[in-house]
Amino acid sequence: MERFLRDKLPNGEFSDVAAEHQRIMKGVRGKGNRTTETLFRAGLESWGITGWEMHCSSIKGSPDLFFPKERIAVFLDGCFWHGCDLCGHIPQKNQAFWEAKIGRNKERDTKTTAILRRQGISVLRFWEHEIRDSLESCISTLSKRMAARQRKSRVSD
Repeated sequence: MERFLRDKLPNGEFSDVAAEHQRIMKGVRGKGNRTTETLFRAGLESWGITGWEMHCSSIKGSPDLFFPKERIAVFLDGCFWHGCDLCGHIPQKNQAFWEAKIGRNKERDTKTTAILRRQGISVLRFWEHEIRDSLESCISTLSKRMAARQRKSRVSD
């Protein structure tokens, strides 16, 4: 854990946390949005959209999906971890830690988006609840962006 975050906890560690809750939190890993990714990829397949790479580590921020031909990075942001204003929340226990952690994630997302855009990469971010509640709209947005980028690419050839 980063020193910045450790400093937000009493005595630098989580305390007064039930054993069951500790076990659950220890099991949380960085690639925990598999169900969101699976749902989104199923939507892409149903629309006949192809040509993506998963977790492209050569691109800043390792987007969940990257379309190299169109230079589009797609991030599927979990509402809790990325601080969705609509349905994200800050846990009551260790509140200062979670505010700092989620705030840092939001700051990193903003910086990553800016860096990618400066590199000529188009960035789309979809919230977990958007994918769950209006997948068609998300896929439509991506499809339109892909078409626009393809037109732009043909014009510059």
